[in-house]
Amino acid sequence: MNDILIVNNLYKTYHNLEGETIAIDNLSFKVKDGEFIAIVGPSGCGKSTLLSILCNLEDKTSGEVIFPIKDKQKLGYMLQQDCLFPWLTILDNCLLGLKVQNKITKEAKNRVIKLLDTYGLKDFKNKYPSSLSGGMKQRVL
Repeated sequence: MNDILIVNNLYKTYHNLEGETIAIDNLSFKVKDGEFIAIVGPSGCGKSTLLSILCNLEDKTSGEVIFPIKDKQKLGYMLQQDCLFPWLTILDNCLLGLKVQNKITKEAKNRVIKLLDTYGLKDFKNKYPSSLSGGMKQRVL
């Protein structure tokens, strides 16, 4: 099987007025195509930081993150807090990624509406995030 993700000697350090905090210290691993992995550890050990770096939401201090197979570099994860835009409807929040990529088609929109129905959210597609419970917001993401 081919490697789809390679992380070599990854470091992440946060700096503030009191000094620095090492969030990730020399982490290396590989993920092969078709493989599932779990990232576990105590609070504050760098799990969310790692995922943010892998998704390009945050810069690494040093090291390498390599996606050898270009069509496999789509990666996403559910944040600990919902990040829905309060001024967009649920449907518009769900379509945002496609809109940014200029990939909204009638078929894609219908697929998103079908997924909202699958997750029990079809009746809320034209509502705003403030009208949803926490669990419903998680399902939107």
